[in-house]
Amino acid sequence: MATINVTTEMFEKTIADNDIVLVDFWASWCGPCTMFAPVFEKSSEAHPDVVYAKVDTDAESHLSEQMGITSIPTLMVFREGIMVLRQPGAIPGPALEQIVTATKNLDMDDVRKKVAEQEAADQGSTGA
Repeated sequence: MATINVTTEMFEKTIADNDIVLVDFWASWCGPCTMFAPVFEKSSEAHPDVVYAKVDTDAESHLSEQMGITSIPTLMVFREGIMVLRQPGAIPGPALEQIVTATKNLDMDDVRKKVAEQEAADQGSTGA
């Protein structure tokens, strides 16, 4: 599957409607972004069961701000709607392959349990 360009309007639906989504936040003027782009594209061709989305941080500045993007490229990985990885910087092909494999192998029941525990701890620390 080739990469898709995602806009602010499409972002949440793309995450919600797909099991695994890798999102590359990038900009055309960013050298490391242009180095990472072919690595991301090649990985998308090797994993047609995974959605590879690209967000142009210049065109989608509101989304980039909303997601807390402070450096590019930044890769975000979502599984079943939960962000499981946020990694700034250009990632080499073998490391990206490890990320995809690890994401596919996640025990999502365990992930959901840890998310719930963290949310409970956060609520306890804020007194809410």
